[in-house]
Amino acid sequence: MTRPLRLTIAVATTAVAALALAACSAGGSSDNAEGTVTDGKLTIATGDPAYSPWVEDNQPESGKGFESAVAYAVAEEMGYAKSDVVWERSTFDSAIAPGAKDWDLNIQQFSIDAKRKKAVDMSTPYYTTTQAVVTTTGSEAAGDTTIAALKQDTIGVAAGSTSIQSVKSVLGVTPQVFNSNDDAVLALKSAQIDAIVTDLPTAFYMSAAQLDDGTVSAQFPSDDAGDQFGFVLPKDSALTSKVDDALESLEEDGTLEQLQTKWLSSETNTPVLK
Repeated sequence: MTRPLRLTIAVATTAVAALALAACSAGGSSDNAEGTVTDGKLTIATGDPAYSPWVEDNQPESGKGFESAVAYAVAEEMGYAKSDVVWERSTFDSAIAPGAKDWDLNIQQFSIDAKRKKAVDMSTPYYTTTQAVVTTTGSEAAGDTTIAALKQDTIGVAAGSTSIQSVKSVLGVTPQVFNSNDDAVLALKSAQIDAIVTDLPTAFYMSAAQLDDGTVSAQFPSDDAGDQFGFVLPKDSALTSKVDDALESLEEDGTLEQLQTKWLSSETNTPVLK
């Protein structure tokens, strides 16, 4: 027997609706209402290894280290409990390359850059780099944590860096200029200079990786002229505006400043020059 046309359409419509409901229940990463790769979770990536003071002991899940702490603070503002945060690892280059991602946010000292924004989304800044003093434990500059004391030392900087102007304006002296940071490190090792001034992230790297007895002895007062770090998100992510809103709230209530003071100054014994 042939079914009436209206009954056939009704059955077909019901079947399509059932299939759509099943598909939603199965859940693809792009289908959940939150726009996250896993429904109910916020997946955050960082480098491997991740270094102090950004992440302590290469364990971002601990919440210890500046970027780990910032990530959890942002997650909380977005409504995610600490137990709902999932950590993944990625390389720096793959994070800023075009294409699909298996994480929602990525944090590993990404400078906000117009060229990068063509391939991925970038949040508003959570940190603006300052200048810092790198020296060795045996140097005359090791204990110089005031402007008056440091200006008596021989300071080296890399050519073309913003550090040159910072030394001139803050310390009131003209530094020795080297072709590169590596050349400045060699000069410090051979005691041609007492200290190097560079941006804080580079300073931590120099002291840990390039100098056997290196130390970041002080940092310059913030002048908002440094590189700005932001989260990387997949291109056109539904979460970008939510991350921006979270960072705005954390900026307004003083949380970002508190975390910066704790992890980039107090925990590292890197006082701000006065």
